[in-house]
Amino acid sequence: MTAEPLFLGSNISVGPKVLRVMPAEEQSGLDPYMTQIITNRKSGLSLNHVIGCPLDCGYCVRHFWGNFEQKTPQLLVSTPEAVEMLVGHEAFRPHSTPVQLFNKATDPMLPGVKPHTFAVLNELDRRGMTNLVLIITRFHVSAEDMATLEGFRSLRITLLFTYSGISDSRVEPIAKSQTTVNAIKTAARERKRTKVILYWRPIVPGWNDDADTMAGVLDVGRDVDALVFTGYYHKEDNAAFLRELGVEVPYGDNFQRRKVLPAELDAKVIRAWQESGISTPLFRKTSCGVTYAHEVPDYNGHWGVPELCDICPEAQRRRCADDHRSPTEEEFRRVLSDLGYHSDAPFLVEQGHVLTHRLGEQRRYAIQHTLRHQVWEVDHPHLHAAHGRALEGYVLTASEQDQLEQARERLAAGARYEDD
Repeated sequence: MTAEPLFLGSNISVGPKVLRVMPAEEQSGLDPYMTQIITNRKSGLSLNHVIGCPLDCGYCVRHFWGNFEQKTPQLLVSTPEAVEMLVGHEAFRPHSTPVQLFNKATDPMLPGVKPHTFAVLNELDRRGMTNLVLIITRFHVSAEDMATLEGFRSLRITLLFTYSGISDSRVEPIAKSQTTVNAIKTAARERKRTKVILYWRPIVPGWNDDADTMAGVLDVGRDVDALVFTGYYHKEDNAAFLRELGVEVPYGDNFQRRKVLPAELDAKVIRAWQESGISTPLFRKTSCGVTYAHEVPDYNGHWGVPELCDICPEAQRRRCADDHRSPTEEEFRRVLSDLGYHSDAPFLVEQGHVLTHRLGEQRRYAIQHTLRHQVWEVDHPHLHAAHGRALEGYVLTASEQDQLEQARERLAAGARYEDD
């Protein structure tokens, strides 16, 4: 039996304290992506056996998969089953693979979800795993929660607090409260082994890019280990939802597969950070901030995209430079084989990255984490200065405009050579 919903002031529901297992007949009606309990994302192998969230953030990615109306967190399988699925996954490597908890369809620190978050951590830690674990939240974190996190001896845990200074409760209902700000302050004060990052996202023109809002976010981030900033997934589903609420959504109908953060806004964020005088380092990529906090090289190999690294601390740049090297063709094939992927998939090792074709994001990310080296889809290569974001707001040179076709031609030529 599901408990009655709890509330966080202003009648903001935070879900039940005890979760039920969603019946099989209900699970059969879910979008297939939502039923995938283990998925590979860029920031880590992602465990999501709880889905449903009552926080109602208007830009939530659950719009894309038709799951936004599921407000009550529910289990797809039991937590012990989920842990076994995680450690038995083809892409999981003890002590190496970065792991994310409940980042797809709920908040890991909601009252009913938190016991499952801690249970997963406890079991991985009991097994002596030293993997990096990312916990992304905007919810309440108490001193008692921090004591629990500090009690884990093996795992390298990072709390990433989503906070961008958005004050419009139509976009982010939790903005009515100081929940996230208070949680950041508590975590920063109580941390020792646990790392704390202010996840400055989404940054959206007209919502939270004014000077005062940016200065306020940076002030909240004075005492954390790092700040990571990024833009907004501009897709038809969440744009339609927000516009129905009367929210002005930028970028028109130019919907994108990648997050949108134009060059001008990137520069504005960096300028605000520089002028703030805070000593907390700023990063463009999640894995860069996480690995800096734990003093290890970036597991996504972003050193292969040097324009990303101009704001990174010198010590982290040295770590990444010392660690970075291109895989040989034999090493790449061996990783494909070890992961159970097609070893005859076309690929081309180039400066700073490997070009592939139609491996799919999840497979590319697994390879990337294994090699600590950028792996790109030939149809979506990163272009200079766009930092892997959507091209909205970037002016490309003629040579950059030719890059897509050139990349396809290079990979095709390499594949023909290999066929011979």
